[in-house]
Amino acid sequence: MAQVSTAGGGAEAEVVPTLSSLEPVYGDGSQLDEARLRFARLADKFEAVYASRPALFARSPGRVNLIGEHIDYEGYSVLPMAIRQDMIVAIRTTKGKEVRVANVDDKYPICVYQADPDKEIDIKNHRWGHYFMCGYKGVYEYGRSKGIDMGEPVGLDVIVDGTVPTGSGLSSSAAFVCSATIAIMGVLEKIFPKKEVAQFTCQSERHIGTQSGGMDQAISIMAKPGFAELIDFNPIKATDVQLPPGGTFVIAHCLAESKKAETAATNYNNRVVECRLAAIVLAIKLGMDAKKAVSSVTTLSDVEGLCVSFAGKEGSSDPGVAVKKLLHEEPYTSEEIEKISGQNLASVFQSSQTSLDVLRAAKHFKLFQRAFHVYSEARRVYAFRDTVSSKLSEEDMLQNLGDLMNESHYSCSVLYECRYSFLIYLVTLRVSE
Repeated sequence: MAQVSTAGGGAEAEVVPTLSSLEPVYGDGSQLDEARLRFARLADKFEAVYASRPALFARSPGRVNLIGEHIDYEGYSVLPMAIRQDMIVAIRTTKGKEVRVANVDDKYPICVYQADPDKEIDIKNHRWGHYFMCGYKGVYEYGRSKGIDMGEPVGLDVIVDGTVPTGSGLSSSAAFVCSATIAIMGVLEKIFPKKEVAQFTCQSERHIGTQSGGMDQAISIMAKPGFAELIDFNPIKATDVQLPPGGTFVIAHCLAESKKAETAATNYNNRVVECRLAAIVLAIKLGMDAKKAVSSVTTLSDVEGLCVSFAGKEGSSDPGVAVKKLLHEEPYTSEEIEKISGQNLASVFQSSQTSLDVLRAAKHFKLFQRAFHVYSEARRVYAFRDTVSSKLSEEDMLQNLGDLMNESHYSCSVLYECRYSFLIYLVTLRVSE
């Protein structure tokens, strides 16, 4: 069969491995049999559509985040693990000037683009193939930024097959962008270190209009079989976390679909903007010059030190103390934040069109709730890591981990408001049993 370039394989592997068989990825038994059939069908579909066999396949897994929800874009560590479900891209170069992206599922119509990595993606007209073009643009942009001769842009024929449910919170979009990136690197014969791929795929996905924080891409690229990973940022780093062998992590789909890119202005990107506004207001209330706060503060991690210093005067090391003392729980209006910062909000976010879209859609901003979630969730990540490495009995360890995950779910539901009613009901059912 054609070569398979696959994400995962361990954080210690410096580059994405290229394999000539499926066993290292899918093991043996029924999973391997299913994978062989799937790859064969993908190759046959490719030949039926393009009258040629693919040059190679690329694969990236989805992920489930155990703890550390919506804090990666604030600079905080997270603790996800990869899952079996994945995205596979079959690809070949062509002599044409088009990138043609098809899907094994006929409900996704073929998407055709110019083979031009400099062309912006039309995010106002959402198409599923845009995610592939994020990878296409990203490879060329990153290679050029490193002074690498990327040559003339090439045409591509592509077919995608995914088993990660879309809009399910398992990062199908990141798995798509990562597998697309690896596939393009493969046919262009460009090799970049895993850490760099994890970093620039995060930036690549922003071409579709979501202000991704990097967790999804990092775990898809750097995952290791049998381990969760503590993902740190700035610089990006993955550390193996061995989960208790007696524990079973149930991944249940509540059947609600989150269209992250299409609802970014009122949901995902809205939270990113609220977090930055919370950080700016905290910085000013903690004594930073307003102009400096607006120009230099972008995430809540930027002001954590100030918050901890404030908390120290209250006999605590928890930055959440500053949030409780300095931010009010009632939603802030644009006018109130502008009075505190001394600047029009549109000027604060003038370099980010996606943030300006948020400002136009938002009626108010819940700064207290967003900031308190981020700081408390960041602490739970390290409490989770410390628990699995402790000397506790397995029963006590699992109980403590469950408590932390329940606290995280509550915070996500009440403070961050990123949980669907179906999911809340599903969790309630499980906890009550």
